[in-house]
Formats: sequence, C-alpha cells, structure tokens
Amino acid sequence: MITSETKKTGWFSRLKEGLHKTRVNIIGLFTGGKVDEEFLEELEFALISADMGVQTVSEILTSLREAIQLKGLKTQDEVRLELRDQLVKLLKPAEGQLDINREKPLIMMMIGVNGAGKTTSIGKISKWFSKEGKSVLLAAGDTFRAAAREQLAVWGERNRVEVIAQAGGDPAAVAFDAVSAGKARGMDVVIVDTAGRLTTQTRLMEELKRIARSQNKALPGAPHEVILVIDGTNGQNALAQVKAFDEAVPLTGLIITKLDGTAKGGVLAAITKMRQDKPIPIYFIGVGEHIDDLQPFKAEEFANALIGL
Repeated sequence: MITSETKKTGWFSRLKEGLHKTRVNIIGLFTGGKVDEEFLEELEFALISADMGVQTVSEILTSLREAIQLKGLKTQDEVRLELRDQLVKLLKPAEGQLDINREKPLIMMMIGVNGAGKTTSIGKISKWFSKEGKSVLLAAGDTFRAAAREQLAVWGERNRVEVIAQAGGDPAAVAFDAVSAGKARGMDVVIVDTAGRLTTQTRLMEELKRIARSQNKALPGAPHEVILVIDGTNGQNALAQVKAFDEAVPLTGLIITKLDGTAKGGVLAAITKMRQDKPIPIYFIGVGEHIDDLQPFKAEEFANALIGL
C-alpha cells in the first residue's frame, strides 16, 4: 500500500537525485577534515559553481565564518548543518503557497520562454487542482504553435479538463473567451497558456501585456496570478528572465522546472536574493516528466536535498 509518507519519501529521493550534480560537488567537500580557510574557500567555489551567484555566496560565507566563531563550530558536519540553516533562512521567504480559494474563478496566466516546460507544467498543475476537488478550464493561448495546442489538449484529456482553443487565432481573444466562459460556468480555476517568449523580443513582450489586459476586460482584476515558468538548467540566465518578465507583466509566482538533469539548484537562492526585500514566491519545483514530479516548493526540504542531508 502506497501511503502519503511513502510518496513524500519518493519525491524527496527524486529531488536529491535531480540535484545530484550540485550535491556531489558540495558533499565531496565534507570529508571530516579541518574547518580551515582552505576548506571555506573550496566551499565558496562550490556554491558559486552551483549558480548561487557571487553576492549571495559571499554573504553566506560571511555568516558561516561568524557562526564558526560565535558558536564555536569545530567539525565540518557542524558547518554543514549551519550551511543548511543559512540556506533555509534565505529561501524561506520565497516559499509560496498558491491561494486557490481567494477568487472564483481564479485566473492564472502562465508565461515563459520556449522549452521551459510551461505547457507541461500547466497539465501537472491541472492534475494538482483536480486532486484538490477544483474545476479547471484551460486556454490554449499559444496560438502560434500548433504543437502547443495539441500538447495542452492531451493534458486536458488526461485530466478530464476542457481546453478552449483557436487554430491560428488571436491569443488575447482566446484568453478573453476562456475567462468569460470560466466566469459564466462558475469554474474554480482558469489557466491561460501563452506563447513562449524570448525576453529580448519587445513586440512579443508587449503582446503579453495585451493578453493580460484582455483577461482584465473579461473579469476586472484578472489575471490574479502571473506565473513565470523557468528552466532550472538556465542558471544565471534565469535571473535575466525573471527581471524582464516582471517588468512586462508583474509576476506573482514562479515555477522552476527540470531540476532533474544538469540543473544547478543554487539558482533558486540567487533568484530569491535578487529581490530579498520581497521575493517572488516559488510555488512549485519540478524534477521530472511524470505528472506527480511537480510539487510545492519547501525551503527546508530543498536545502536538505541540495547539500545531501
């Protein structure tokens, strides 16, 4: 019998495996040797290599050195636990929880560059909503790519969720129709897919604003959530994506995908640090292609997996 505890253990194992590349580099430093300056310099290099960003790592190392002095940390295992606590402290403010009951229907606009896993994430989130007993309507707003509409339709069939689509139509019109239909039918959630964007293409970013305005016309206050899907293998380039998209259509949340390959999980720390006064919530992280491989982000769970605890 598969219990919730078994599922949780399985997810944590997949998360640790997904972060294997980062974890091996960090774990390899904790050999039981001396806590000296050479060890701390090697740790600093490993964290920078994990895409945490120079400024973030510098502050973490400063805090570690202070803790070693103030708490009298003698062993590498003690330093490792302190590092975990520092990462949790940094990441905890970004631990977002999606409030699916604050509006009815809750309108979610999904954005991101091509290949980030946006459409797949929509399918997985639809399954998550369905398990929560919520009715979902999908809008295939990526009208430029037939494959995207077909992919969304497949996810819709799999989750028994209706998809509103137009072949080659205007994406803003698709979004308007979907939001209007969701309101008329009393749906709990409407999720609007959009075309993949290159953040350097101004015209396409302007279109995102137009799609957002069309949802607001159909339902004042919509979209209630603007969620950016980021490929976890993009490293420091993810920071530029967050900044560019946030300027175009202010973000309310993030989903980090593909933490199952060459991803260096430290980028989550860099993204959080980028707006430390008010971090953009990280709602979900993904470690694979299976439908249950997208799970809510938990700072302590992630920090433990990152450093191999």
